[in-house]
Amino acid sequence: MIKNIGKWLGRIMITLLVTVVILVGGIYALMCVLVYGPSKKAGELFVMSVRETSAIGFLAGWFYTPEEIEAITENNSVKEATAVTDTTMVNANVAKEEQEEMPDIEVVDISGATYTGKLMIIRDPARVFVGTVPVFGDGDGMRVDAMCKRYDAVAGINGGEFVDGEQTSTAKPVGLVVSQGKMVYGDVSGKYHVTGFTEDNVLVVGNMTGQEALDLGIRDAVNINSSIGPFLIINGELQDVAGVGGGLNPRTAIGQRADGAVLFLAIDGRQANSLGASFSDLINIMNEYGAVNASTMDGGTSTQICHNGKIINHPYSPWGARECPTAFLVGGVSEQ
Repeated sequence: MIKNIGKWLGRIMITLLVTVVILVGGIYALMCVLVYGPSKKAGELFVMSVRETSAIGFLAGWFYTPEEIEAITENNSVKEATAVTDTTMVNANVAKEEQEEMPDIEVVDISGATYTGKLMIIRDPARVFVGTVPVFGDGDGMRVDAMCKRYDAVAGINGGEFVDGEQTSTAKPVGLVVSQGKMVYGDVSGKYHVTGFTEDNVLVVGNMTGQEALDLGIRDAVNINSSIGPFLIINGELQDVAGVGGGLNPRTAIGQRADGAVLFLAIDGRQANSLGASFSDLINIMNEYGAVNASTMDGGTSTQICHNGKIINHPYSPWGARECPTAFLVGGVSEQ
């Protein structure tokens, strides 16, 4: 009896091993087709997609030298912007005052050739602010739904960049954080890639020092490196995207229309039914929905959008959405 059990266990283990070998071999063969196949664009899309993933970013190095990866990255990205938002282009009260028959918060299903996601329209920009974890440091951050609960907020999306690499601290931001009128991370002399709201409830995007942000009247803001969180639209101008524009990945973005309404966007990715979006896709979506200023937030497993206490998109990780140090939240009473 014991001998038969051992025999069957051995067969099961061999079957599992063969299955894994076939699966890995198939994936490697597929990557070879992408990289060495007739389409140069497919290889570049592969590199740009995996390099944004901390878990599998090394795969690009199987097929390309560091110099080749650097060249591909340079030729397939959003060009760094020098402009800063002209706040006179936005009347932050129009959507709130002239569209009283519309819901305060509207959620729209978004889909394209390679992605699905959620877009949220918030009529009153005064309700949008930056929430944070209780203490920044070398520890775990919070999911957006937990951060909404902390602030009694009705909605939110993940915010700025955090320390991620050999050492990962999802409670430690990178760069500037301004929350409810106070600079809570960063300093006045540092130069940052800023996305935030002024005291007049206008979304501002641009490169500036901490002091310049304060001088502009920034009340809530986060920072994210331009290579992973580029500006998308500035003063109505769609930003210049080269090549495949960052590859296909889960992505988060925030924007504002000329009438003041704020747009939260979360695109699912790395799933069979939603591979993900490029930066070009984000620009097109934000432009379609009327954004005059828009910027990318952190993406990947960080991508999450919450409404009435629930994450309403589909983060690709089996463990759910990633914890983060900051989020853009919407204050107010939950809608019924």
